[in-house]
Parts: sequence; C-alpha cells; structure tokens
Amino acid sequence: MIHLRNRGTCRPLLFATALLCGVAPFVAHAQSPYHLITQWKVGGEGGWDYLTADAAAHRLYITHGPRVEVLDTDSGKPVGAITGLQGTHGVALDAAGKYGYISDGRANAVVVFDRSTLKTVASIPAGTNPDGIAYEPVTKTVWAFNGRSSNATVIDTKTQKVVATIALPGKPEFPVADGKGNVYDNIEDKGEIVRLDAATKKVTAEWPLGCDSPSGMAIDRAARHLFSVCDGKKMAVVDANTGKVLATPEIGDGPDAAGFDPKNKVAFSSNGDGTLTVVDARKSSFPVIQNLTTQKGARTMTFDSANGRVYLATAEFGPRPAPTAQSPHPRPSIVPDTFTVLVVGR
Repeated sequence: MIHLRNRGTCRPLLFATALLCGVAPFVAHAQSPYHLITQWKVGGEGGWDYLTADAAAHRLYITHGPRVEVLDTDSGKPVGAITGLQGTHGVALDAAGKYGYISDGRANAVVVFDRSTLKTVASIPAGTNPDGIAYEPVTKTVWAFNGRSSNATVIDTKTQKVVATIALPGKPEFPVADGKGNVYDNIEDKGEIVRLDAATKKVTAEWPLGCDSPSGMAIDRAARHLFSVCDGKKMAVVDANTGKVLATPEIGDGPDAAGFDPKNKVAFSSNGDGTLTVVDARKSSFPVIQNLTTQKGARTMTFDSANGRVYLATAEFGPRPAPTAQSPHPRPSIVPDTFTVLVVGR
C-alpha cells in the first residue's frame, strides 16, 4: 500500500486563515510522515538478511542467499552482484571507498570484494557463522560477530588479516561503531549490549537492556544514544557512555534491524509484522511518531543518509512447513522471484 500525504488548500478569506496557511507548510514538513515511495522487484530465490547503503556511491548492497545484490539507490536498477558465496548475512564498507566485507555465514568466512569491480579479492577465515559485521574507522578494522561460536573476529583492513578473536558472553547480533574507537553489539541470548575497545580489543562493559532477544541496533553518534530493537515490541534506547536505559518505546512485532537519521533525528525499527516504526529522538521521552504499514516480512532495513530514504527487503511467502524435531518452528517458504526492495521516504 502506498501512503500519500494529504495536501490542503489555503483560501485567504480571513487574516487568521491566511496565517494558518502560511505556517501549515512548516508544520507539515516538521511532522511529515514517511510513506512508501516505490518498490523494486529483484527476483531470484533464497532468503536474505541485512542491507547496507553506500551513500557516497549511491549503491545498495543486499545479502541474498549465496550472493550480494548491488542496486543503484536512485533508480533501483541492478549494478551487479557478488557471487560464489554460500550464505550471506551482512556487508561492511571501508572508509576509503575501496573494499567491502561480506559475512558469509555458511562458509565461516569474511569475503573481501573490490567495490569498483565487485570482484572477490580475498576470503578470510572467521569464527562459526559470522553474522553482524561493522567497520571501525579509528583502527581501520572490520569486526565480524560469529553467531554460533560467540566471539568476534577482528580484521586489519591494511593487511586483510585477522588480528584478534574476542570471546563474547553470549550469541552476538548486530554491531555498530561510534567513530571514537568503541564497538557495540547486541547479545541476543542474554538481553544485553557489550561495549568493546577497538584499540585493546577487549570487552569493556556489559549492559542489561531489560528486553528479550535484541537484534538490530543503530546509533546517534552526536547524542551518544544506542537503539536496540527487541522481541516483545520494544526498542531500548541506551546511553552509549553509561549503559543506562533511557526509554523503551513500543515498536512493531518481530523486529530485526534498526536505523537512524542524524539530520531529522529519528530512529527506525523494521518489523516482521509489516510495519516500520519511527521514533522521535529529539525528545527525551523518545515517543513513537509513526507506524508505517510496509509488507509482511520486511524486517531488515538500511538508512541512506544521501537521500533520507529507508530501504527494506521482503518477499511473498508460501505455506509454512510442518514442524520437526530438528526444526520445531520452521519458517514459511519463499515464493520464487518475489524478492523485493521497498523504498520509504518523506
């Protein structure tokens, strides 16, 4: 469903009316809701995970089973793909604009590719099932968080070599870097955030969130706020210096990713129930200002700072397989050739 904003008309019958008409555009801009602008059909088969926007290059990287799709963020047209992978989860980009890093979970590796040619240049062994991945700019390192071995693999981007493996207190999920030498990661099975020092490569704090199964995370680097999305329809807003939980606004059900717009000071949660929750980060209470209907399954997203748009991935679903002892909660089947990117903006 495409949500269109209402446009009012101003008739100068009264001076007061004219004044109201004069301020209405400003109010509408300040509170303008997000809406579905368009959608791009990607097609193909298989599941997907995180998306990453390269704002400077106007590219969108989408992990899609054994490949990474690359789209133009303005037109949605395919730029190319990184192939020959096994089971992709996330993409991190270096600050120099030269290399990208893919967490290939099934291969237990981080795959390095050239961003100009999309050709693979290295495959670096990681822990078991590398999932969330982030670039840390102070030390120029890439951090891959390994979901099944409960540790983090740290890669020096100058040498493309592993320089550390750091034990974690539980199963890691999505990480963020604060640009000041700290990396934060959700620990899903303990309901907490860990803070890691990128220079010493050590865990420096463990902070309980008070919510279950945190997955996606975003950061407001200026205000030093973290946004972790959890099961139970909660977003935990956390002070990145002290670990104090500042608020827990209610979000949609089944979230898996989060984003932050530093210009408009809003945080996003993409939810599997087919909603995108928008939270006002200017206010100390962090109120929800919108729950936009998207599409069922659109639970991963990325924010593009170049155009202010949110990109979400989903597909159409078939019947859910019968539960088995090995898979007591099976996911529904994905209808082939229905993989789609939803584009949301103001």
